[in-house]
Amino acid sequence: MSGKLWNNYNATKAYDGYFTSENKLRKHAVIISNILERYGKDKLQEIEKNCQSTISARGINFRVYAANNRAEEKKWPLDIIPRIIPKSQWNKVTKGLKQRVKALNLFIDDVYNQKKIFKDNIIPREIIFNSPYYVKECEGFSPKYKSWANISGVDLIRNKSGEYLVLEDNLRVPSGVSYMLENRMVMRDVFPELFTRYKVASIHQYTNKLFNCMNECIPKKTANPHMVVLTPGIYNSAYFEHSFLAEQMGVALVEGKDLFVENDNVYMKTVKGPLKVDCIYRRLDDNFLDPKAFNKDSLIGVPGLFKCWLKKNVGIINAIGTGVADDKVVYSYVNKMIVYYLGEQPILNQVETYLCHNKNQKKYVLENLSKLVVKPANASGGYGIMIGPKASLKERAEVAEKIKKNPREYIAQPLETLSTAPTITEKNIEPRHLDLRPFILSGKTNYVTTGGLTRVALRKGSTIVNSSQGGGSKDTLIVE
Repeated sequence: MSGKLWNNYNATKAYDGYFTSENKLRKHAVIISNILERYGKDKLQEIEKNCQSTISARGINFRVYAANNRAEEKKWPLDIIPRIIPKSQWNKVTKGLKQRVKALNLFIDDVYNQKKIFKDNIIPREIIFNSPYYVKECEGFSPKYKSWANISGVDLIRNKSGEYLVLEDNLRVPSGVSYMLENRMVMRDVFPELFTRYKVASIHQYTNKLFNCMNECIPKKTANPHMVVLTPGIYNSAYFEHSFLAEQMGVALVEGKDLFVENDNVYMKTVKGPLKVDCIYRRLDDNFLDPKAFNKDSLIGVPGLFKCWLKKNVGIINAIGTGVADDKVVYSYVNKMIVYYLGEQPILNQVETYLCHNKNQKKYVLENLSKLVVKPANASGGYGIMIGPKASLKERAEVAEKIKKNPREYIAQPLETLSTAPTITEKNIEPRHLDLRPFILSGKTNYVTTGGLTRVALRKGSTIVNSSQGGGSKDTLIVE
């Protein structure tokens, strides 16, 4: 074990990014350990304060909705001790993510077109056709390059032996990339020494790559294309991200009321008159996009938009209907998809999953609730999860009832011990559990962020990393 800063640091309960299970520093953590020790506790607290001030000054925030539906603005929580991953490890992860997203895109295209995977009995068709995200109206449609999920956020964890596992795929409207970029800007400001002592891979090309991805997905090439980011508005919890990405790409941020449809083309209202829109990065769920096609009561969508998209007069990323693959039940079949569509073995493993609509698996889940994590198939943000070993008898009984009532809507997984990394607490530096969300862009070409958004559970022993549930974040350094 290193100097006194690490005296009480216990890295034996999980795989730790800085220390081995024998409490020896990992090679890639030696430089930062020396920096942290040289700074000492007081200097680190000072950097932490500067970090908070910079976050306030940059206006980096997110919204949480309380039980009474009141919105509360919160400052983005960033821990100043970064996660560090050697590039050699990251190269394998990158290959695995590209492989996974490629198979998922082929699957979505197959669902709405040939349906071969059902005919070959790889996946039961009722799982898909009973999904709330299956959009029947997309039948027979195929977007450019068969790319449905143009932006994917795939959640990774590291298990006890340090292996990267896919925990879930976020393919509808994945969020968090702006915080990954802002974390880096803030860290360069408040902790510059890290970037002079390590050779850190850059992440700032992301918005440029996103701009190119949107450009590639315009169905009909035009000389001077116009692209927009469509937001539900300022009350959305991810509004900071919508405005950040629009600004970084130099494209307009619009709400539904700023767009209109004429002759199956989409136009933006401007002071100089209508401007034709060629590609929309939408941050609304399918259901709210077009009141004529989906939810009649939607006030934030664009009437007639769906038809323009089907006629290939406008590109929409992510494509409508992508949600069929963004479901924790479908997740359990992704390894089979990789073998089926690509003829390859999966590079990244995933967490073992029990499907409650399967009679035998449901029986096993109900008999072992105290050992398993139960998740709703279609919720996000960490809501509705029951962690069996920590749940009360009453909570387990309630979940058992829900599973019996609606088995398709629940899956269960063994409780994986998430890896840890050093995190500043009021008293000291302590290990905290974390996950990682890299972002993958798919169009004509594909791109994986070098690193991603590391989310950290700030409460001791907790494994809930979502910011809406009190989690924080770290910068993720991919180093030579």
